[in-house]
Amino acid sequence: MNANSTLVTDKLSRPIKDLRISVTDQCNFRCSYCMTAELFGPDFPFLQQKELLSFDEITQIVEQFAKLGVEKLRITGGEPLLRKGLANLIRELNRIHGIKDIALTTNGVFLPKQLQKLKESGLKRINVSLDAIDDHVFRRMNGRNISTEPVLKGIKEAMDAGLPVKINAVIKKGVNDSQIIPMAKYFKDTPVILRFIEFMDVGNTNGWSYQSVVTKKEIISEINRFFPLEPVNKNYQSEVADRYRYLDGGGEIGVISSVSDSFCGNCTRARLSADGKLFTCLFAQKGHDLKKLLRNEKLSPKQLLMELQNIWGKRSDRYSEERGKNPISIADKIEMSYIGG
Repeated sequence: MNANSTLVTDKLSRPIKDLRISVTDQCNFRCSYCMTAELFGPDFPFLQQKELLSFDEITQIVEQFAKLGVEKLRITGGEPLLRKGLANLIRELNRIHGIKDIALTTNGVFLPKQLQKLKESGLKRINVSLDAIDDHVFRRMNGRNISTEPVLKGIKEAMDAGLPVKINAVIKKGVNDSQIIPMAKYFKDTPVILRFIEFMDVGNTNGWSYQSVVTKKEIISEINRFFPLEPVNKNYQSEVADRYRYLDGGGEIGVISSVSDSFCGNCTRARLSADGKLFTCLFAQKGHDLKKLLRNEKLSPKQLLMELQNIWGKRSDRYSEERGKNPISIADKIEMSYIGG
């Protein structure tokens, strides 16, 4: 940690440790729980290049966040590997004092072509979104009729390159819940950690309802029938996934249960959109325009630091906890594809 650091906590005494950075709002998939093909069609007005934060602007923002306590970065999208020169950004972020870990969330299709440069730039870990191992189910879910083959190839090459890989699988009842056991079986006895994610009410376009949620309890119960599990302690307090390991030593899985078992109380994450808006919650309605502060108001590094400190200090978000107590209907939640997962 920088000797001149100014640690900050929000109104619920939560520090900021993690920053998720979206580098593009575009994606080559059209997954129904994130970027539905019906809405995100050929004429959808995606951000223009000039509207995106430049790599230099992202670096300026991260430099100040590091002084506030941020240690971990995750590069997201859209599909982040669609952003040209991404390895160059990761290389610059890796040089920032205080940043200890940089990860990437991707659908894996473009990994083979970029993997070597990403590793050389200092990328530490990769999360691959893969919602089914059955080709028919996967083609239907990704909305682009893309097979599992290029994704599995990307996963294998990442592993061969020595990068730790986690798989993120969003489970939706009646759509891909049949894939829980096949996916567990496929990745069991491998170094890959499979993480199931409850279908969440992010944004307003994915047709979310609680009836479509397969809960953590149901997921673990189903796997236990075939492969007995036992719980494992979290690696760190703010870890979002509940961890389990196979009793026969066949590895580990995780479940992210934002719906049935909220973890808002330990949330240390902020999200930066591709066009420079800072969101202090995945379920937020609006963000803070950092691009405007940098480009129009030309804030100095010290002024930007104070602005970020002020934003986080006023934070009181705990959407999932509140949703769990009382049903919440928010008309204008930001879409997941805009700020990453």
